[in-house]
Amino acid sequence: MPLPQRTEPAVPSFPRPGRAPRPLTSRAVAGLVLAGLAVLAPMAAGCSAGAGAAASPAQDPASPHAASAGSAQGTPPSSGAPLGAPASPSPSSTTPAGASPGPGSGSGKKKQQNQAGQNASQSRPLAGKIVGIDPGHNGGNFTHAAAMARQIWNGRAMEDCDTTGTETNAGYTEAQFTFRVARFLREDLVRAGARVVMTRHTNTGVGPCVDQRSRILNHGHAQVSIDIHGDGGPPSGRGFAILLPVPDGPNNHVIGSSARFGRDLKHAFLAGTRMPVSNYDGVNGFQPRDDLAGLNLTTMPKVLIEVGNMRNATDAGMMISTRFQRRAAHAMAAAIIKFLSGAS
Repeated sequence: MPLPQRTEPAVPSFPRPGRAPRPLTSRAVAGLVLAGLAVLAPMAAGCSAGAGAAASPAQDPASPHAASAGSAQGTPPSSGAPLGAPASPSPSSTTPAGASPGPGSGSGKKKQQNQAGQNASQSRPLAGKIVGIDPGHNGGNFTHAAAMARQIWNGRAMEDCDTTGTETNAGYTEAQFTFRVARFLREDLVRAGARVVMTRHTNTGVGPCVDQRSRILNHGHAQVSIDIHGDGGPPSGRGFAILLPVPDGPNNHVIGSSARFGRDLKHAFLAGTRMPVSNYDGVNGFQPRDDLAGLNLTTMPKVLIEVGNMRNATDAGMMISTRFQRRAAHAMAAAIIKFLSGAS
């Protein structure tokens, strides 16, 4: 981005009568150069800041073992002035007494500030948004069968509090898979500016029950939520399926928006992962369900995704890899950003 030209008024020299004009000394020349640089410095810094914000790529999220699960509402750390805010001028950037500001200097700085604000908005598209994540099941469910069998109301009928979930043939559990993907997703969303509500913060606990998970997300005022699961389908079946709510009273006003979010999620998954659409569950990747508390009781747009079939050797080989888990999380984040931006 070219810097706006700034002209300084010429300083006339009045020779004393009878004498030739005195040439400028090297010290005087150096002083004039430094004064000019002091005027241009804040303008150049503004251009560099705008370009840097636009070009800086997002870093890959850290390993979930290295990152903290965080509180129910995660907020990215903040230091210094907020993104997009103009920096305060330094003392050296003030215009020298008696000098007129260069033509166009005010409009040039305003354009630079506007550009910096636009770059900040693009790098934090979810600023001010609240997103809910429900990682299915929990690691401690396996040893608390009685608690899991407790009956709860799912919006249509009574059902178990929760289950252990499925696992791969080698014993990699659904609870571990969903929690890792949820942690990666949370990091992506926080980086994009969102506050995140999660239904669990470890993979060593029990529950919560599926009706309580819905209440956590509803009371957290999430504007969209996603339930993350892995399926335990037939060994020959492959692919992801997106489960959609059907009208059930509390969720009546979010049926259409949930379907729209589901379409965004399907497109993002096909574009961002190598997991195909399910060849055994639903039609074209979608399956309406009326027997799940998480969908029946939601008061916000929400879907449940079966990321893949953990009983299929090919799907399982993908789902246990950190690389695929990150890609799945990135795809979910992309769908959420698209949905909340109104671009879908």
